[in-house]
Amino acid sequence: MPNVDTAIAMNKRTFIKLFAAMIASPVISPLFAWASSNKLKNWAGNLEYGTDRLYSANSLEQVRDYVKKQSKLKVLGTRHCFNNIADSTHNILSLKSMDEVVALDPEAHTVTVNAGITYGQLCPYLHTRGFALHNLASLPHISIAGACSTATHGSGEKNGNLATAVSALEIVTAASEVVKLSRQIDGEAFRGAVVGLGALGVITKITLDVQPTFMMRQYVYENLPLSEMRDHFDAIESSAYSVSLFTDWQKQRINEVWIKSRVEEGQAFEATSEFFGAKRAIRNLHPIAELSAENCTEQMGVPGPWYERLPHFRMGFTPSAGKELQSEYFVPRRHESALNDLRDPGDCRRQFMAESLLRTTLCNDSLYLETGLACGQEADARDRKRTGSIQRPAALGKAVYHVSGGTEIYL
Repeated sequence: MPNVDTAIAMNKRTFIKLFAAMIASPVISPLFAWASSNKLKNWAGNLEYGTDRLYSANSLEQVRDYVKKQSKLKVLGTRHCFNNIADSTHNILSLKSMDEVVALDPEAHTVTVNAGITYGQLCPYLHTRGFALHNLASLPHISIAGACSTATHGSGEKNGNLATAVSALEIVTAASEVVKLSRQIDGEAFRGAVVGLGALGVITKITLDVQPTFMMRQYVYENLPLSEMRDHFDAIESSAYSVSLFTDWQKQRINEVWIKSRVEEGQAFEATSEFFGAKRAIRNLHPIAELSAENCTEQMGVPGPWYERLPHFRMGFTPSAGKELQSEYFVPRRHESALNDLRDPGDCRRQFMAESLLRTTLCNDSLYLETGLACGQEADARDRKRTGSIQRPAALGKAVYHVSGGTEIYL
């Protein structure tokens, strides 16, 4: 007879599995599509927006005209946001239709895009032309402007978050004026504007650094002892280009270790049968083991382009279970000893927590609100000074908001 812990885990995971299958069903999907068209909601469906006054702009001129006529508005991205930061009771502006690549500059190694384009749209375009981005999030469905203005992270010991690739911005201010900022020309103003959380205006164009395209392999290992993770965390996280640890905090183990390695010489991961006590998987896996791996990027060491390996989930498929809520905690690396305090969250929280993800990202202090700003005492001190001295550039005028839309712990 199963004990209480087993019953709780079984019930929760059985529900997730059944629900994920249900929303993917061609019979049920139209019902969910109809329901979501009635009220505007976020990606997870837990938040209903405070207004149905949604305007979709197709050009810079339409954006300027709309902003000029409205006293209050927020700009909605792909809605991968689990709180009300993107909500408005007044007006919502969508740039989803503005999804074109504006220019690819091979000599400058940059690409300029309109704000509504997603990573899933841009990445194949870059790859076929011999270029790549340095990092990607877990899912490619999110808009580039929204991801960068909120410092969406990606992962990797030597990889900055997605916003660190931004080299120029075009912003429509609340006064309907067009302001252009670049890393090369505008220095401090630019560094303060990239991760703006919508406070400076409507981002209409964004320029990203690119690099030569590259191939990757992805391996998954199962059942890494928690003691090995604590004792060898640095070695595990630095073993490849990007490493992610998934756990439900039960049985004193990390359920799955996802290792993403560049193929070129000097960076390839040696996929031995064991990895710090974890066993190499013999089939593709989903981070939640009970779910089908069909939604996930290819594993088993099969080589593929960077944009088909860096994310955990594939474009064209529902990411993860599709309805779960997520929260994130960024922990300075100097507090790495906190890993010793991580343990089973207990029966109560375990009923509601599907999975936790631990990974690392590079703090390079290049942007004011970058997610890794707390990575060192020196950075903390600089940021305290900035907090007291930063002023909104006069040209940007008053504020309008541009935001986009598991537990994740970053160190």
